[in-house]
Amino acid sequence: MDLTQASAECESVLEEIGDAVICEREFLETILVGVVGRGHVLLEDVPGTGKTLTARSVATALGLSFSRIQFTPDLLPADVTGTHVFNEREREFEFNEGPIFANIVLADEINRAPPKTQAALLEAMEEGQVTTDGETRQLPQPFFVIATQNPVEQEGTFQLPEAQVDRFLVKTSMGYPDEAGERELLRRRASRNDMSPTVDPVLESETVSAIRDVPESVRVDEDLLEYVVSLVRETRSDGRVEVGVSPRGTQRLFEATRARATLAGREYVTPDDIKRVAEPVLAHRLVLTPDATVNGVEKSAIVESVLESVPVPTLE
Repeated sequence: MDLTQASAECESVLEEIGDAVICEREFLETILVGVVGRGHVLLEDVPGTGKTLTARSVATALGLSFSRIQFTPDLLPADVTGTHVFNEREREFEFNEGPIFANIVLADEINRAPPKTQAALLEAMEEGQVTTDGETRQLPQPFFVIATQNPVEQEGTFQLPEAQVDRFLVKTSMGYPDEAGERELLRRRASRNDMSPTVDPVLESETVSAIRDVPESVRVDEDLLEYVVSLVRETRSDGRVEVGVSPRGTQRLFEATRARATLAGREYVTPDDIKRVAEPVLAHRLVLTPDATVNGVEKSAIVESVLESVPVPTLE
């Protein structure tokens, strides 16, 4: 598949989802950057903004299998990965696959599960496989996790480990729709009998896999590679940051910029591609100092100041 075709396919997906979900196009593009960039997405937003609807719509439009896992304090790792069950007819144990065995997995309210259960996702997200009772099983491909968490209701939750957060290519939020968008939401609801809008499949699994291969052909010039590295290293020297972006984060920023260029149908990355994905790729990877946390410093503000302080290369 070439860049032009990949960009056209992505555009058709965005249009199909946009007909069902009231949100900013930039939000949907960020999720699609996660898909095309072979990463995972963390959505942090208040209840009722449409996180679950978005995840279902993305899965349907991409023609992929979908599974939703409601994370709760009593959820066990086996409830996610699967377990062996004794088959009385065959007189032997057989493996029953857990909900993790799907193309797109919605980890709903992921921070409500204890760390042991959250850790069950680590191998799946990084390696595309799960290991149970010493046996490794491959997950369906493509494999993609959309996790959600609620920023306002922290009682009974467990903070995501830094290693877990670092596995997400991007972190973003929907936000509230504007006034016109909220009116449109009511109009759409009034014109149908179903509670949820419907989305039709646009792609197939094989097409999605082909699209995910396309960014490998996108060119990133040497001065832009230096720009990416400079941005990341600047986060490590900021006095408000205790732990800056890791080398994994550097690679993820690189991959996300190529995915963004793919959506635009360009054979090369521009500084604007890097700027547009910097906040959703880098901000959640920062660990603030205690003083910065107490003073209410926003991680996104740190990324913004980094973008302002690092000189932007000029395209020739």
